[in-house]
Amino acid sequence: MAERLADPAEVRAHLVAAAQAGHALTYAELLERLGYSFSRPKMRALCAMLGEVDAEAEAQGEPELAVLVVRQSDGLPGQGWWVAGGGESRGYKGAWEGSEARRFITLVQAETFAFWQSRDGTKRR
Repeated sequence: MAERLADPAEVRAHLVAAAQAGHALTYAELLERLGYSFSRPKMRALCAMLGEVDAEAEAQGEPELAVLVVRQSDGLPGQGWWVAGGGESRGYKGAWEGSEARRFITLVQAETFAFWQSRDGTKRR
């Protein structure tokens, strides 16, 4: 089995902190916080871990966190988030880029921000 990029709990902690602060993180920013420079292989490994983090959040009745990890170029989640059903699970059928996608992502992120800003992020529900 390949070595893990990081502990999923550490990734989750960074994302919860970002949610409580009300801002998204780029892939490069999150990788840097984990002690890595940006590279495509590291980004792919991070994306796989984001799926794990979101599965755990869902099991806990929490909103997704992976939506907070975005491309530096346009502030939107990458293809992996969309393919994994991020938009489809909420009935979104539009493009994965552009102003319509931006409006949708802003709403989803706002839900995550509101959830975590109203809680002590160190506690599990």
